[in-house]
Amino acid sequence: MSAAANSFVLLHIGERRFAFPAGLVTELAPAVRLHRFPHTSSQLLGVIMRRGKIVPVYDPRSVFGAKRSSANLFYLLAECNFGAARELFAVPINGESVLVSGELQASETAGPDYVAGFIAVAGDRVDVLDLNALVASTFSQSADSTLAGGRA
Repeated sequence: MSAAANSFVLLHIGERRFAFPAGLVTELAPAVRLHRFPHTSSQLLGVIMRRGKIVPVYDPRSVFGAKRSSANLFYLLAECNFGAARELFAVPINGESVLVSGELQASETAGPDYVAGFIAVAGDRVDVLDLNALVASTFSQSADSTLAGGRA
């Protein structure tokens, strides 16, 4: 296994620490203007422009019971499989992030599909998020609720 496969970006979402595989993270970008528009998902905040591309801003804080904050210090840009395409998604982050090394461990108990496993950091267990599964579960729930609402 390569060193990149054992590297993770450690960050806070709400009060909890999580990690993303560093190989999926393309950059940490400063907070820029968020373009909001009407939509049906509470996790899709809008879009930002980054390097000439329109990048959706996905906010997983409500999934973890964390409050939204308007004080985003920066965005974590990560690649995600969305349908058949590989797309960039931005996740608003407030607080610091660090690059850490660790061995991805499988969870002993069944958990949400969006948790790929965990790493040990300074004696603490930190869940590693699978952004593909997290985004897919959010948007499929949103689509299901939209369809259910339309059948009344």
